[in-house]
Formats: sequence, C-alpha cells, structure tokens
Amino acid sequence: MDSIRIDKYLWAIRVYKTRSDATDACAGNKVRINGTVAKPSKAVKVGDTIEVHKGPASLSYKVLQLSENRMGAQLVPDYAEDLTPESEKAKFHAPHETIVLKRDRGSGRPTKKDRRELDALREMLED
Repeated sequence: MDSIRIDKYLWAIRVYKTRSDATDACAGNKVRINGTVAKPSKAVKVGDTIEVHKGPASLSYKVLQLSENRMGAQLVPDYAEDLTPESEKAKFHAPHETIVLKRDRGSGRPTKKDRRELDALREMLED
C-alpha cells in the first residue's frame, strides 16, 4: 500500500473520533495536504504534511507510515509525527469566558431596542 484516503488516515491516527467526522472536516476545507485543500478521497502518502484546523487550533502532522485500521494512542507516534507547535496545542486548554445576560424577573419581553442592544453586546463580546 503506497497511499490511503485522507479521511481514513485521520480517523486511524485518532485525529477524529469517527470517519464521518474526518470526511466532514475534509469537505469543509479544514484539512490540507502539503498546503492544498484536500477532499475526503484525496490520497495521502508517506512523507506528506497534513494540516488540520480543529476548533480553535491548527494541528500539523507528518505521515511516517500508512494504516487503514484505527490504532491505540500509544501507536500513533509510529505512524504520524506531530509537528504542532505548543502555542497551538495550548489553545485547546485556554479558559473560556462565560457571560450571563440577566433580565429582571417580571420585566416582560425585551423590546426591539432591547434586542438590538443585546445583539450589539454579543457581537462586541465575540470579537
């Protein structure tokens, strides 16, 4: 075997929990092979570099060996070298801020003006 589908490989090296998650990521342009966007059926070979945008971080891997079967986490380093910088890995453990918008009980439904102000506040907080 000299190549394998990218969605199968990402599932096998435990980047995604299911193969359909890997397929959806490829279809959503979140996976690149050697800098080019990869469709789920794109073939990956030994020596290729894979970039995966997963959540807030961008993960990078170098293909060392190919496998169609899902493996235990301890075997993954034999098949893929993790090139992801620590700064990207830290994004997974960054604290999340939770903001609660509260209205007084009995104040009724928000008016259009109230709704616009709430929407503007949410947009400002998301940026």
